[in-house]
Amino acid sequence: MLAASSSSIAVSAEHAGKRLDFFLATRLGVSRARVQQLISEENVLVNETPAKASLKLQGGERITVIGPATRSPLRAMAEEIPLDIVYEDDDLAVINKSAGMMVHAGAGATDDARNRGTLVNALLHHFSTLSAVGGEMRPGIVHRLDKETSGLIVVAKNDTAHHELATQFSRREVRKKYVALVHGWIKKDSGTVSAAISRDRVRRTRMTTRQSGGREAISHYKVLRRLDSLFGKFSLVEVKIDTGRTHQIRVHMASLGHPVVGDTLYGAPRELRARHAGGKQATQRAISLPRNFLHAAELDFTHPRTGAKLVLTSPLPSELQLFLQALEGACQT
Repeated sequence: MLAASSSSIAVSAEHAGKRLDFFLATRLGVSRARVQQLISEENVLVNETPAKASLKLQGGERITVIGPATRSPLRAMAEEIPLDIVYEDDDLAVINKSAGMMVHAGAGATDDARNRGTLVNALLHHFSTLSAVGGEMRPGIVHRLDKETSGLIVVAKNDTAHHELATQFSRREVRKKYVALVHGWIKKDSGTVSAAISRDRVRRTRMTTRQSGGREAISHYKVLRRLDSLFGKFSLVEVKIDTGRTHQIRVHMASLGHPVVGDTLYGAPRELRARHAGGKQATQRAISLPRNFLHAAELDFTHPRTGAKLVLTSPLPSELQLFLQALEGACQT
């Protein structure tokens, strides 16, 4: 792995025909995404000239990599970020996370973007101790919520509490209830989606139910309301999950043909345009939701030390309530 400020690589004939980014990722032992970032920043020169990631090597070139191939490590840091603390004692806390906040540091354009503004950073500022089971990057984190999903998340303050809570999650003893607004009218009033989930081999930011070898995932839904508005038909649903796979509810709802409103990654439109009763588009009327309409509304678990039953709830945040009201105001009679 390259660690020097500049390094040179000679391309032998056996590598002719390979893409530049694939070749460098293998040669440097780093991710293809990291190589593509270096290339986009013009930190990769082929025969002393900046090149594209898709360049096909012919053999005989000299590649110069400017700067380190590896990023500086991610780190958690205390930040004074407001937290909505729903419950707290010596062993744990339950936070009502807002949409737009990552639980812990992830990929980003710069080190600051990757390391700042996370729930972990806020926790480090607000609490004197957190469990160390998850490592330095995830202190206190027992489970996660997607960045654009709001709602309840439990945090462990010590290792004993963390291990006990993690056991409850693994045994599917923790009850998690979500509220989602999805596109279209779901035919059945209730149902269960049991479809294994794996990472999409083509679009790596997505998960899918369409590949073999995925991890078991089970979601139970119940339709709370059906709306027929000038912006289209929608179903407000309650979803309880037995498993906690990445993007689980979003993927399962999309697999039914009913993506979560605002979830453009899984097929929801960025903007909703109103239509007149006659079907003509009213382009002057449009609404959009800059987040997913998915909220972790209830968390039900056993206290890791006392054994008491804890049932905590969180109402829909104001932006989701206002969006729902906008749809209701445009319902067709």
